[in-house]
Amino acid sequence: MPYATSADLPPRVRSHLPPHAQDVYRAAFNHAFAAHLDDPRREEAAHRIAWAAVKRSYVKVGDDWVARSEAM
Repeated sequence: MPYATSADLPPRVRSHLPPHAQDVYRAAFNHAFAAHLDDPRREEAAHRIAWAAVKRSYVKVGDDWVARSEAM
């Protein structure tokens, strides 16, 4: 199911990612969910794709996710 707002995201995503990373996750998930209409595992695929999108812009440092530009 697509997410209308970041408040609709799963608790694990909301509690671990900063606001901008949540936006990245939500946009990637919604796009992937729509693009995989015929995939019986479309929600699972959309979550994997969304996490991959976050990992392109953010890196986990300790317990926190920080923008890659700030981590360098």
